Amino acid sequence: MDSLRSQKRLRRANVARATIAPIFLIAGCLHLARPDIFAARMPAMLPMPGLLIALTGVAEIAGAIGLFVPRTRLLAGIMLAFYAVCVYPLNINHAVQDLSTGTGLGWIYHYPRLFAQPFICWWALAAGGMWARRPRHGRR
Repeated sequence: MDSLRSQKRLRRANVARATIAPIFLIAGCLHLARPDIFAARMPAMLPMPGLLIALTGVAEIAGAIGLFVPRTRLLAGIMLAFYAVCVYPLNINHAVQDLSTGTGLGWIYHYPRLFAQPFICWWALAAGGMWARRPRHGRR
């Protein structure tokens, strides 16, 4: 029974990895190729927005690649989840800017994005194999 559960957890981790890694990879490449898209969303209080955008792009790419390297998989999942938590205030700021001015993207874009953020954190952790293997305590 434990073996079947472990296989299911491992399969779910593989599916999570295969689906979220390309999303982070594309987002990271987009940060590097088109920083202007993200510059408009950056709060004025953050220094060096160009550098921050580039660094976040590199972090997303590194995390996506790290999910496929067994030695870095768990750390990559944890760091991508942490990244998603850290950018959440920026997503809120972006929504407030767009919705308060009536320009930009509306609720149809922001509502799902804001409410999906906890799921993205869970998804990154699952892709990293956080729950793929459960240690066997007391068994030999």
